[in-house]
Amino acid sequence: MMSKSIYIYGASGHGLVVADIANACGYDDIIFIDDGTNEYPTFEDIKDKSSIPIVFGIGNNNIRAKLFAKVQSSGFEIVSLIHPSAIISPSVTIGKGIVVMPNVVVNAKATIGDGVILNTSSVVEHECIIDDFVHISPSVALAGDVKVGKHTHIGIGSQVIQGIIIGSYTIIGAGSTVVKNIGNFKKAYGNPCIEIEDIK
Repeated sequence: MMSKSIYIYGASGHGLVVADIANACGYDDIIFIDDGTNEYPTFEDIKDKSSIPIVFGIGNNNIRAKLFAKVQSSGFEIVSLIHPSAIISPSVTIGKGIVVMPNVVVNAKATIGDGVILNTSSVVEHECIIDDFVHISPSVALAGDVKVGKHTHIGIGSQVIQGIIIGSYTIIGAGSTVVKNIGNFKKAYGNPCIEIEDIK
């Protein structure tokens, strides 16, 4: 049987989890790349080997977006990884380069943009729209028809009631309960979740 190879861009703890998902998806030759000062090859080292697909092991939304653009312009195939235990409705629309971790549920007619992370045991209910490069942390629950703007991070264990709009480049703190709309470039947290300060 031929080996099935994949690059994982980012060798941090998040990258290790992505590697486990890649293995569960049938990749048996997992090659970490990282631009830090460590033992792993950098992107420059492998940029001429675009026959191997690539996925991102980077939790920071802004860094992931910049690297996504660089990798895409270099001709690599950017793949998505969906853990076999995840439940994804067949009517869901999924972008490129997303990572769906164990025990995630995504229900009918949700839309998931490019470069999104749906972390362990998160729930994205019917008709939610998750824009590009969002990170939905472990055990987050989004009720139906929630919209999350690009590059936003929703902290672990948060919950969002139906129909809420959360802006772009916003951070929702861990354990928050979001019951009203949150704007762009906001740091917000609490129960109920309120906007605390602007993100510059």
